[in-house]
Amino acid sequence: MILKYINERKSWISVFVLFELLLLFMAYLDRNWPVSSVTYFVFLTSVIFVIFLIIRYLRESKFYKSMDNQSSELDTSEIPKPFTPFEKVVAHRLNQQFDKLRSMETENRIQLEEEKDELLSWIHEIKAPLSAMNLIIDRIENPTLKSDLDYEWLRIHMLLDQQLHQKRIAVIESDLYMEKVFFEPLIHEEIRTMKSWCIYKSIGFDIDLQEETVLTDVKWLSFILRQLLSNAVKYSEESDIYIQSERQNGQAYLSIRDEGQGIHAKDLPRIFEKGFTSTFQKNHGATGMGLFLAKQAAESLHIKLEVESKPTFGTTITLIFPKKNEVVDLWDSR
Repeated sequence: MILKYINERKSWISVFVLFELLLLFMAYLDRNWPVSSVTYFVFLTSVIFVIFLIIRYLRESKFYKSMDNQSSELDTSEIPKPFTPFEKVVAHRLNQQFDKLRSMETENRIQLEEEKDELLSWIHEIKAPLSAMNLIIDRIENPTLKSDLDYEWLRIHMLLDQQLHQKRIAVIESDLYMEKVFFEPLIHEEIRTMKSWCIYKSIGFDIDLQEETVLTDVKWLSFILRQLLSNAVKYSEESDIYIQSERQNGQAYLSIRDEGQGIHAKDLPRIFEKGFTSTFQKNHGATGMGLFLAKQAAESLHIKLEVESKPTFGTTITLIFPKKNEVVDLWDSR
């Protein structure tokens, strides 16, 4: 800050030094001026000028230091009290800009909330014709056509569900309800939803649940499992998906292993990034949102996701649930 202040006031300092040198030069040329007196005068004025600079620095830097340390929040109370006319101009303009930005932020937030509500309403409304469409598909006798339509219907259903949870995830903390959840009915329900897709791709399931229950939120755990299972089915062909659960060190573990295409090593660190699609897996209509949203929801539930994969050998994703005390702390912190 001192160097910045000196750089800001270098014109003052330059003019003062120039006048002092000019005074010394005139004393050197004019023998009627006592050089010792002029030198003493220059010394005194230099000391006074240095003291003046120090006082001005302490007074002016206080305002600008506060401005420099101010947070990025639009809080005018953090603006220090101005003293000089220039400081008052700066503070006044900042207050005006803050007021304008706050007004724009409020308008944008209201607009985003309205758009979110409209989208959620549309998603709920579209479910009615989708349900009707599903009933119509069930009446189709041609097995090939029925299988193809079932697959496309499920894709639409999954994308709408993903969009619905994407909008809700911003307020997930207020939507959590911790309870004892049984793995088996939850997993069977998700598999049942994807039954037509699994039949279409000749995919089976091998389920071994040594640990039967966990303390968590059933809605968001269902969503996480839905994303992980749909990914396993999407990248598998004519093989089984293995689902296992166990308890280790007081924590429940649930793993989903497929024998599909796998994930390339260079892609593994990025699979949970928003919008990221693998450079190894092709032609599956990936949006790059499923695993991202699953990771976001898992973090809110304090669930750790671990991934192991090798190209052409499949992928294993393990959900590591928090200990009971950690869940209680999560619930109490809400």
